[in-house]
Amino acid sequence: MNRIDRLTAILIQLQTKRVVKAQEIADRFGMSLRTVYRDIRALEEAGVPIGAEAGVGYFLEDYHLPPVMFTNEEASALLFGAKLIGKMADESLRQGFDSAFYKIKSVLKRNEKEHLEDLESRVEVLARQRAEPFSVHLLNQIQQAIVRQQVLGIDYVTNFHSQSTQREIEPIGLVHYGSHWHLIAYCRLRGDYRDFRVDRIQNLTNTEVFFPKQNLLTLQAYLDRLRVEEQLEEVTIWVHKGAAMFMQEQRYTWGFLSEEVHDKYVKMTFMTQFFEGMGRWLLTFGKHVSVESPLKMKDMMHTLALEIQEHYLS
Repeated sequence: MNRIDRLTAILIQLQTKRVVKAQEIADRFGMSLRTVYRDIRALEEAGVPIGAEAGVGYFLEDYHLPPVMFTNEEASALLFGAKLIGKMADESLRQGFDSAFYKIKSVLKRNEKEHLEDLESRVEVLARQRAEPFSVHLLNQIQQAIVRQQVLGIDYVTNFHSQSTQREIEPIGLVHYGSHWHLIAYCRLRGDYRDFRVDRIQNLTNTEVFFPKQNLLTLQAYLDRLRVEEQLEEVTIWVHKGAAMFMQEQRYTWGFLSEEVHDKYVKMTFMTQFFEGMGRWLLTFGKHVSVESPLKMKDMMHTLALEIQEHYLS
């Protein structure tokens, strides 16, 4: 990227947040802080009103660029984002993104619009369709409450009971895993942090009562604490190359970390606490998988293999 393009990109970055740290700019463009300071000075000399807070970062003072043009690569990336949101978000977010995407497409050049129209029919995201028993319009309300630090009242149905329970929660973040959105929040009923699957929230009400943010964990701190509490253990397996190609998606469910490709086999490393579940998954690959460690996992595979043998020989 030449310097003119970089200066423009920095100016756009400064418009994305109230305050942008110099280190954020350096990390984005892979350059030193000294170069960041020189670029900021160049923008100031060009007449851009950039303010600075010592030890905090830079900000723009009542300055906005006119609508920017997008490259084909940037427009294509937005299309991919739209396809993913269409499958992974609920109706409240899809409506907002669709509206924003129309505005973005309105400023594209003619050849970029034609590029998107041609690409749109050639990209598809396939996702397993699940019946969602409750509201599919919650994500927007939840994210607003997270930012505003407002207490939510929910009727929640757990995986084990059909009867809902009423909770007052202080939301700290949203996480997507296992094909579902999860709301992480401090539950006043339980007096601790809980993970609520959004599709199990029967009703949601914003109480408009504010809670003090400083008293709560951050989302990252919660996830770090969860990793420690789960007491994950390392599992190493050897998989024949022909079978390894069929593990690509599901292996992340069981805590896949890394792999080493050898002559005929692939060595895979996992971090998990679900030995039985992982063992039953590995059994589907038969003799093409061997467990190297730990002994606990080897014993689990032996037990499961005997279970199947007894079932079919009885």
